[in-house]
Amino acid sequence: MVDENNILHGTTTLGLVCRDGIVIAADKRATAGHLIVNKNAEKVHQIHKNMAVTLAGTVSDAQLLVKLIKAELALKGIRSGRDPTVKEAGNLLAGLVYSNIRKMSMIPGVSHFLLGGKDVDGFHLYDIFADGSLTEEDKYVSSGSGCVFALGVLETLYNESITVDEGVELAVKSVNAALQRDSASGNGIRVVTITKDGVEKVMDQDIDTGIKIK
Repeated sequence: MVDENNILHGTTTLGLVCRDGIVIAADKRATAGHLIVNKNAEKVHQIHKNMAVTLAGTVSDAQLLVKLIKAELALKGIRSGRDPTVKEAGNLLAGLVYSNIRKMSMIPGVSHFLLGGKDVDGFHLYDIFADGSLTEEDKYVSSGSGCVFALGVLETLYNESITVDEGVELAVKSVNAALQRDSASGNGIRVVTITKDGVEKVMDQDIDTGIKIK
């Protein structure tokens, strides 16, 4: 039997739909049970020139699915001669998640993605749940063990006329709320924006909890 404490889990990720783009963010901590095994986990990945995802769940499965969706989108672009839409990317990734969770395995292949992107129809944000379901979000969404804390901030402060700059500030406040209360989230915040100019990392900040002795 595989000890469930050896499976990396615990995180806070979120996505916001803004007036002029999408903001996605995540913390940096990866845990196995009560052990912090990585203080600089990469939970935000660019998968196409105008698309990025956040990941939560079993790290090995989530990382593999990110590699697969990057390859699938590249192949789709070559075969069709055009950039894939965000909905096409969401459907492809949801199909991969659906297949992965239903495979017999010693380790549960649980993975949860938030997908943000831009295409000819505008900006889109999708929640790809761990069961393979796909939901388009028109405001905001959060995933992971710290999502209840992040959602409390989002419910209070989000408004539909928010700009990307304001969205970045709100994303930081929301993830920070989870860092204060969720032990499986921490060590820093990464924030990525998706605008008419493409995908850009706008924040990559560590939180230093060490005690310095002079």
